[in-house]
Amino acid sequence: MPLPDPRSELIAAAQHFYTQGWMVGTAGNLSARLPDGSFWITASGKSKGNLNREDFVLVHLDGRIESPSHLKPSAETAIHQALYTRFPNAQACYHVHSVEANLVSRFVAADNLPLPPLEMLKGLGVWEENPHCALDIFSNYLDVARIATDIDQRFQVESPQIPALMIREHGLTVWAPSTETARNFVELLEYIFRYMIIARQIKIEH
Repeated sequence: MPLPDPRSELIAAAQHFYTQGWMVGTAGNLSARLPDGSFWITASGKSKGNLNREDFVLVHLDGRIESPSHLKPSAETAIHQALYTRFPNAQACYHVHSVEANLVSRFVAADNLPLPPLEMLKGLGVWEENPHCALDIFSNYLDVARIATDIDQRFQVESPQIPALMIREHGLTVWAPSTETARNFVELLEYIFRYMIIARQIKIEH
């Protein structure tokens, strides 16, 4: 069930991701839904290592925004709106900017990234033995609404294998039924990305 006010969980997750180097400066954005379907999202231009409850903007799925005049919602709010609309069970959406995510997004030119069949995939709902799993990749545009449209159109045709996507050389986005699960998804995928980079380095060196 949605939390009455999930901002404390979002603040804790942002601080954790900041210490990992996944949300440096003002990069990244986090959101969580309320019982009425609206969602709190981090305001634009805020350091994710030092958030407080006043650093969030309330957004309704129809686009209406409730915030003090000096705050703007994250530039990527349209992506959160698209994911919440497409996946009604999603209660949290996290977007981080890690070096590893940006590097692995360059491993392929295609619109999906094959993931190694690691045990970590079970935490993302993939329980097959030696699974063939891929992460959807989307092109990055200055016009974020265009990215959101691309996401909605692709997932309307074919559902993603896992609740996550990559914007090429921009970062990872996950959605989940709770803030805790969204945090776990980010950690699991960042582990997989580090594994992929190290595996490629070993292969090159030998």
